[in-house]
Amino acid sequence: MNRRTIIPIGPYHPLQEEPELFKLFCEGETVVDIEFETGYNHRGIEKINEKKTFDQVFFVVERICGICSTSHPFAYANAMEEIAGIEIPDRAKYIRSIIGELERIHSHLLWVGLAGHFLGYNTVYMWSWKYRESVLDIFEMITGNRNNYAMFKIGGVRRDIPNSMIPEIRRMLDSLKPKIALLTGAVMDDPVIHARTKGVGILTPEVIRKYGAVGPTARASGIAIDVRRDDPYAAYGMVNWNVITAEEGDVFAKAKVRLLEMVESVSIIEQCLTGLEKTKEGDTETVVREIPPGMGFGRAEAPRGEVFHFVRSDGSNMPVRHKIRAPSYVNIATFKESCIGQTVSDATIILAAVDPCYCCTERLTAAYQMVSDVRRLDGMELIRLSHEKTRNIMSQLENPGSPQKKD
Repeated sequence: MNRRTIIPIGPYHPLQEEPELFKLFCEGETVVDIEFETGYNHRGIEKINEKKTFDQVFFVVERICGICSTSHPFAYANAMEEIAGIEIPDRAKYIRSIIGELERIHSHLLWVGLAGHFLGYNTVYMWSWKYRESVLDIFEMITGNRNNYAMFKIGGVRRDIPNSMIPEIRRMLDSLKPKIALLTGAVMDDPVIHARTKGVGILTPEVIRKYGAVGPTARASGIAIDVRRDDPYAAYGMVNWNVITAEEGDVFAKAKVRLLEMVESVSIIEQCLTGLEKTKEGDTETVVREIPPGMGFGRAEAPRGEVFHFVRSDGSNMPVRHKIRAPSYVNIATFKESCIGQTVSDATIILAAVDPCYCCTERLTAAYQMVSDVRRLDGMELIRLSHEKTRNIMSQLENPGSPQKKD
């Protein structure tokens, strides 16, 4: 009988920028089982938002993830506008989509660079991060920030993109196109990258459906899902573009999908700029005076996949409940299927292939009394209290005059 060796990745590991723990159970060089733990960085954002005004929530959710910092405001805005029952102006739709696609390009370039770094191919790393700078320059020109853009609000956007800025944005996009093509060619044609990524970490369509994986992780396995097409929002139903898929489901397919998606993103931005030129400057907002009671469901296609926000309003100026699900929450779990049977040397790139973001996914699993270190609440008790609160809120909405029960 072969003896198993446990190789830990984390909780603090130079490969990962955030704390998490993956235990690889190995027989020789082969991974035969995996256990993983997240939850080291729980920040309680959903609970914090219950004490913030609807407008303040934008600035909180923007900081759930630094890389895709506009995806959560996108989904949250969609949820709030569903509650309010409003339609935003076309100019605001174009601006939102421009911000969303610029973010997709910079996120994918960041991922390609890190993937090259994990493989020891630092030329790809330096190229992609250098090219990403021009995308961040556009962000800085449009919003004043290179990350955390603070552009969204209920009913539209906070700042216009003046038509006088459009020629410069087009020029910067034109200079980016050959760089993306060069990087794509380098990755698609390099035999070393092929050897390290083809046939590695395969996820079948059945596994994708089993785990509910989303984004490039799903599309690389032939599952053509994309919220921008399946449930159009902002300007995505007003422009022409294609959902990029691959069939192989391996690490190489995930890289290919992301590289080709950048080409589509540039095309979407260019069409949105044309749309801006046809709309009236300054028409960026539908004014919302108050939020009525109700529920809203908001979805957005982040660079990693579908972001989902659920908001319940009781007619006040703060959410009663705010539930968030980020794409990494479902994508990270697929690591158990993609890594078992692979070698230890491929484990890191297989994990990186889903572009995991751990701070997006954190959930509290137990609560302790700080002085005595005695466990007070476990996961099931927290779920029970959550269900109890939901029932209490529903009762309050149905009977506004009844006294509110305490959890």
